[in-house]
Order: sequence, then C-alpha cells, then structure tokens
Amino acid sequence: MSHTEVVDSKEAWGGGTSPFAAGYGKLMMWFFLMSDALSFTGFLAAYGFFRHNYATIWPTAENVFTHFPFMHGHQPLIYVALMTFILIMSSVTMVLAVEAGQRMDKGAVIKWMFWTIIGGLIFVGSQAWEWYHFIHGTELGAFELGIGTVEINGVVEQTQGIIGRWADESKQVLLLPWRETAGDLTSPYITLTGDALKEALANGQAVYGANMTHNEYGHPLFADFFFFITGFHGTHVFSGVVLNFIIFVNVLMGTYEKRGHYEMVEKVGLYWHFVDLVWVFVFTFFYLI
Repeated sequence: MSHTEVVDSKEAWGGGTSPFAAGYGKLMMWFFLMSDALSFTGFLAAYGFFRHNYATIWPTAENVFTHFPFMHGHQPLIYVALMTFILIMSSVTMVLAVEAGQRMDKGAVIKWMFWTIIGGLIFVGSQAWEWYHFIHGTELGAFELGIGTVEINGVVEQTQGIIGRWADESKQVLLLPWRETAGDLTSPYITLTGDALKEALANGQAVYGANMTHNEYGHPLFADFFFFITGFHGTHVFSGVVLNFIIFVNVLMGTYEKRGHYEMVEKVGLYWHFVDLVWVFVFTFFYLI
C-alpha cells in the first residue's frame, strides 16, 4: 500500500477479518498456552527459590537419577537425556504432520501423527519408570537420625531429621551429605563411626526412596518439587497423546479431508510443541543446573 493512499476509518475498524489469518480455535489455543506457561513458570521459580535457600543440603540430580534400563552402575542423567531426545524428535514428527496437512497429504499426516503418538507414549512410559526407581530408592537406602545429639568435627549437633546415606553394604558408616557446621561448609561428606553413630541411630528410622515426607537422597522438598513439576508436565504429555490419538483417528476416517483443511492438526501441534518446550526448561533447570 502506498504511503499516500487514504484508508477509510469505517473499513479499517469494521471487523470481519482475522488478524494474521488465525482462526478462533487457534487463537484460543494460544491464550490457553500462555496461561499454562505461567503455571510452569511459578513451579520452576518456586523450585529455584527453595534450592537457593537450602543450597548446602540440596541433592544433585546427577547423583539421584543414575539408573538406565538393563544396565548396572552409575549412569548419571543418561536416561533422562534419552527421554528428552525422544520428546524433541516427536516434536519434529509433529512439524512434518502439520506440513503434510497443509499439502492435503492424508497418507503423510497419518504416518507422522503415528510416530508422534509413539514418541509421546515412550516418554510417558519412561517417566513412569523413572518415578518407580525414584520412589523405590537404592538397595542401601538412607537413615533419618532420631532425637539426640552427635559430635561432628568437634561441634555437637542435634540429629533429629538429618538424613544420612550408608557408605557401603556393611552399614557401619553413615555419610551426611553437604552438612553445615559452625556456619562453615565442611567437606562434602562427614563420616560418623563407632559409638557416636550407634547413639545417633538409636531412635532413627530407615528411609528407602522418596515420597512427600521423606527423601533418601536429601531434602524432602527436592522430592516434592520432583513429583509436582514432572507430574504436572507428564499429565500434559499424556493429555497430548490422547488428543493426538483422537485427531489421528479422525484423519483415518477422512474427517479433515471432507472439511478441506487440517487445521485441527495444527492446533494439537501447537499444544505438543508447548509441552516439548516446557520439558526443555524442566530438563535444564531441574536436572542440569
């Protein structure tokens, strides 16, 4: 349009046009995703606040998530990285499904939607497997010290509520990770042995794995945030799989072929890309940092 052209104000504000050619459904999906993003932002911000507040006793993810199916030994974050890769690849297949829909290529839409659903199911199953091992815990477990006192590096400390992990299968040495003594951070582990250990354990209890009140790996809030954040995201992924399956069935039945467009594939594609992007932030802030 030339800069000298005059636009009728009635025509400019008359309505009846869609900004950026976005339909009502697609626009509402964007509104939903923006509001949902605020929820995830709140979870991650709260996690960052408490992690900073309890920095000296906060567990390190690479020392917690060390399992890999059919493999033994310490495999830090490898399985979580694999889950992340699978979810990102499912986002790629969703892009290809949307592109095929724009070309009205029903066969390609079916193929790429199918692989998107498979990727989502693998991710949800992997997350369930990860939850199982996190809840079940290690074979050695840990120990919550009972009411009493113990001398650590010459300083007498209250033992109630302190979580320690066994050093080896003999269960004769208890390690207290990242303890703060007399206001100064001591060595990464403080070892209790002999009579002092027996006295400290007198009224304690064994802790295996993690739940909403106890956590073998360290501060209980770490487990709380793990369940809330990954559970909230996992619910989104599962919901996305259900939506994708419904759209997949409709594509098979030729519903969108009859309508003359595949806009519904684009709508669920927006949702799927959102849950993938959120996981990138969860993976970065919860597992890596």
